[in-house]
Amino acid sequence: MSPTSQGGTLALLGGGEWKGGCRDLDAELASVAGAKEVVVIPAAAAFEHPERIADRATAYFEGLGIKARTLPVIHRSEAEDPKIVDAVRKARFVYLCDGSPLHLRSVLKGSALFDAIVGAYHGGASVAASGAGATLVGDPMVDPRGGAYTVGLAMVPDLAIFPYHGTAARHLRERSIDLLPSTAKLVGIDDETALVRDRDGAWRVAGAGVVTVYEGREVREYSAGAAITELTTR
Repeated sequence: MSPTSQGGTLALLGGGEWKGGCRDLDAELASVAGAKEVVVIPAAAAFEHPERIADRATAYFEGLGIKARTLPVIHRSEAEDPKIVDAVRKARFVYLCDGSPLHLRSVLKGSALFDAIVGAYHGGASVAASGAGATLVGDPMVDPRGGAYTVGLAMVPDLAIFPYHGTAARHLRERSIDLLPSTAKLVGIDDETALVRDRDGAWRVAGAGVVTVYEGREVREYSAGAAITELTTR
């Protein structure tokens, strides 16, 4: 499949966005999409001082020579706002920040905004999703209330994301491993680390930590720069 038909670049972070471990990746995501601006969606942080997201994003991306534009998306109604949807549809770099995956799902599922994110991606934009955002992009989705599974948005089907993998409670990891559907793969991603799907459909690791792939009880670990060939092109 050609890079054009495959879409843009997708980066799924285990958390810890806008820190030193992913500076090179974030600069790359902007460059490969020809983006001079990143559009930030703060909805997942609705209960965690979302007003601070804009300041953090602006300061971080300014250091990379990139303008940050944080959209006022906190509730479901804003995910249907035509002006917000249009801004995302035209964006070349979209960023879903960390926070509550369940709230983020309530905002995005079936919304015009989520359709715009997918449309921007298929048009060649870079899309980054950290922590809650990364969890939600896959399907099935790891439920933060106990490590079982619920329904994600299936931007990447049959892929479950376990964020903050290196620091998460062991019993939660074990529950997610035990309950993993046979049709899916579970990927644990450390903070300041990303699982990246490039335009050609190939998967790789970027950032400071490791990515761990589970298929049943079979476990493989990958560090920055490594290709993950068992994650098939979709």
